Amino acid sequence: YKPLVVVGPSGAGKGTLIDGIKAKYTDRFGFSVSFTTRKPREGEVNGKHYFFVTREEFEVMIAN
Repeated sequence: YKPLVVVGPSGAGKGTLIDGIKAKYTDRFGFSVSFTTRKPREGEVNGKHYFFVTREEFEVMIAN
């Protein structure tokens, strides 16, 4: 498989496009969830949009 990278500014519709692709091709696409040390914005879900961790937790992951 080749990776598909979806890039665009906030509000461009990346999430809508990704959700549609994942729904249509359930067995062919996954989604990478990044870690961040910032606080969640309204509506963001831990483990879905990002993994929200403290700076200390992030530094431990780097060290490991």
